[in-house]
Amino acid sequence: MIITHCYKIQPAGEQSVKIDNWLELLRRHWNYALGQRLDWLNRTRCQVDRCSLISCPIGEISSRPDYYFQQSALKQTKQLFPEYKEIYSEVQQINLQRLDKAWKRWLIPDSSGKRGGRPRFKKSGKLRSFCFSRVNHPKAVIKFDGKQIITTRFGAIPVIFHRPIPDGFTIKTATITKKADGYYVSFSLEDKSVPSLISTEDIKTAVGIDVGLKEFLTTNTGETVSVPKFYRKSQSNLARKQRKIARKEIGSNNWKKAQNRIARLHQHIARQREDFHYKTAHKLVKQYDIIAVENLNIRGLAKNTKLSKSIYDVAWGNFMEKLNAVAVKRGVHLIKINPHNTSQNCSNCGQKVPKTLSVRIHSCPKCQVVLDRDENAAINILNKALNEVGIILSACGGLDGGQPVKQETSLFEKLPL
Repeated sequence: MIITHCYKIQPAGEQSVKIDNWLELLRRHWNYALGQRLDWLNRTRCQVDRCSLISCPIGEISSRPDYYFQQSALKQTKQLFPEYKEIYSEVQQINLQRLDKAWKRWLIPDSSGKRGGRPRFKKSGKLRSFCFSRVNHPKAVIKFDGKQIITTRFGAIPVIFHRPIPDGFTIKTATITKKADGYYVSFSLEDKSVPSLISTEDIKTAVGIDVGLKEFLTTNTGETVSVPKFYRKSQSNLARKQRKIARKEIGSNNWKKAQNRIARLHQHIARQREDFHYKTAHKLVKQYDIIAVENLNIRGLAKNTKLSKSIYDVAWGNFMEKLNAVAVKRGVHLIKINPHNTSQNCSNCGQKVPKTLSVRIHSCPKCQVVLDRDENAAINILNKALNEVGIILSACGGLDGGQPVKQETSLFEKLPL
C-alpha cells in the first residue's frame, strides 16, 4: 500500500530563491522537450506515397524524441547551459518522465478508448514541483532525519513534522512543491502489506448513497448531509479581490501580491472542501461494511448546463476518490453501480416512474409508495450493489442470514458543515 504525507517546510531566503530557480529551469526544459516532440510529430505526419497540403518535411528527419532519446541529451544540455549542472540528474529525468507520461496519455488511448489532452507549454510559474526518486538510501541525494530534509545543494531545510510516519512504512520518494502559502514536501510512503477486504460472511451493515445538489448525499434510510457551498460563499470576496487586481499594473509588485491573495483564497476553498470530504468519508466507513455509490460521468453532467458551477463546487468526483481511498485502508467494500434509472424506478415494485429534475418527490402510481426522490434512488443503488456482490435482501429489509441492516440515525448529526 502506498500513501502520501505532506509537510510544510521552512527554507531560508537563499534556499527559496534556489528552489524557484530550479523550477524555472525545469519549466524551460519541459517546454523545449515538448517542442521537440511536437516538431517531430508535425514533420512526420505526411504519408509516404503523397505530399501533404498542410506541411511537408524539409531535409533529414531526426530520430524520434522519446524519453530515452531526451534523457541521453541531458549531458549535452549541461554542456550548453552550465546552470543545469546545479540540478540533480534524477530530478531532470523525473521531469522528462512526467512529460513522457502526459505525451502517452494523449496519443495512446486507455482500455476504455479515452485519451488525455495534449501536453501544454508551461508559462512562467506554472511548473510548481520537482521530485527526488530516493530518500534515505545510501545513494540518495536527499535525507530526512525526522526534523529536516538535507541535500548537498540546498543544505538543511526545517520540516514542520506535524504527524508521525506510520509503523511499517518506508519513505520512497520526496516531492518539493511551491504553493500559494509557502513550500511543502510530500513523502510517498510504502508498506508491503495489502489491506484485505471484509469477507462476505462478516458483512453486517450496508448503505446506498445518492449524491445531489439539493443535499450533498442522501442515504437509503433518509439521512442527509447538506451541501456546504464553499465556493458560492466565497464568490463575493473573490470578486472583490479580482476587481482590485484589475486596477494594478501587470507585472508590478502590487499586482503579484494581489495575485497571491487570490491564490490563497482558492487554496483555502480547496482545503475546506477536502476537509469536508474526508470527514464525511470517515463517518461512512466507520459505520458501514458496504458502501454503494453511482459511477457518475461528472464531466458529462457539468457540460452545457446551468448547474456546472454548482456541480464543480460540490466536487463529487473528488469525494468518490477520497471515499475509495479511506475504504481501501479500512477493508470496506465500495461498489460503483450503473446510475441508469436509479432515480426513475420505484424502489418498492420496480415500476418506472418518469420525473423531471424539478420533481423532488417519488410517488409510484402502482404501489402507492411516496418517498423523497433521493432516498428512493439511494435504495435502488443499494439493491443493485447487493445483487452484484451476491447478497440478497430479506423481506424485512435485512441482509441475508437474518442479519438486519444496521441503521444509525445519528450518523451525521455531529458532522461539521
